[in-house]
Amino acid sequence: MTSSNPKHSTLDTSDLSPNTRHSTLVPTVFVIDDDASVRKSLSRLLGSLGFQTETFPSAEQFLERAHYDGVGCIILDVRMPGLSGMDLQEELNKADYHMPIIFITGHGDIPTSVEAMKKGAVDFLPKPFDDEQLLQAVKAAIEKDRNARAAHAEVDEIRRRIELLTSREYEILRYIITGMLNKQIASELEIAEKTVKVHRGRVMEKLGADSVAELVRLAEKAGIKPPEDK
Repeated sequence: MTSSNPKHSTLDTSDLSPNTRHSTLVPTVFVIDDDASVRKSLSRLLGSLGFQTETFPSAEQFLERAHYDGVGCIILDVRMPGLSGMDLQEELNKADYHMPIIFITGHGDIPTSVEAMKKGAVDFLPKPFDDEQLLQAVKAAIEKDRNARAAHAEVDEIRRRIELLTSREYEILRYIITGMLNKQIASELEIAEKTVKVHRGRVMEKLGADSVAELVRLAEKAGIKPPEDK
């Protein structure tokens, strides 16, 4: 990694600013490497761009840290004493802890990099790498994490709204997303068409939807499916 003449001073990092719609916190980059000099140089570089950094000499020490729930990414060495970087990636995936990972290594090979990418790594950088190469990878990782968190927050909000529905409203929602008309739903459920119309209006209001197409989109994001025979 080049550090004597850093190139990051000319890199456009405007979209890495913490002041975004989806996060009001400074992104944190976790550096996990058994080489103290690597940890120090990466921490200094990232800190100069306004990132918070936390460094760990081993995967085991990172696992001892409390769960981090903000925007961030992990810069992870592949080969370390004890748990390797690949081992840590596996442990995090099992724990449903999907913070984007950038692997760095002085012993890279194609099979290892392919496996890491298949399991969700954002990038795989062989040492030595220059500052701009790393920062572009961090940029992609932070953006990926922000997008994932925004999508997750949207699904949580949709599910919160769905919980406001009565059991009958939820039932009718499942029929609405098939494209059935009020008359058809009423016949299927053996209730009055006027009753279906009232429930449809309440469903639209509670979910904040102004069209059937929007209801379909919300239902898909929440994992709601139409009745099995429809």
